[in-house]
Amino acid sequence: MDSLILILGWVGLYAPLALGAIGSMIGCVRAGSAACGALLEVESGYGRYIGVAAMPSSQTIYGIVVTMALRRELTLENSPGIFGLGLLAGLALLFGAIAQGDSCAASINVSKSKLDIFGISLAPAALVEGFCVFAFVFALVLAAGIPK
Repeated sequence: MDSLILILGWVGLYAPLALGAIGSMIGCVRAGSAACGALLEVESGYGRYIGVAAMPSSQTIYGIVVTMALRRELTLENSPGIFGLGLLAGLALLFGAIAQGDSCAASINVSKSKLDIFGISLAPAALVEGFCVFAFVFALVLAAGIPK
């Protein structure tokens, strides 16, 4: 039983990075596919589409930082907390990156035909980023309370 608790601690330690990266990959693919389609339909402004397609990659960065904040010697006392916090933060980053990829794809698709709304069409993606930042910041705050 003790070894299972320690294994869960290791899972929780790596979960923010792994799940954040998986979400970023999915989100960037979704937005990137829309960007590739837009490149065929517009005459200029390619850089903005590629830049927007990269927005979901920030969740991987947040996952790296949370993983580093959770990094400590795993014990029976701290492994459950690391598992819970790491898994839940990782899931928030995973689903946030996927949702942001969908929002970015929608922004790219709508701005192909009406470029002047490009900036405002990014508002939903920015809101999703904000929720991911909340999960990130609170994971850092809570990680400080897990015993070393």
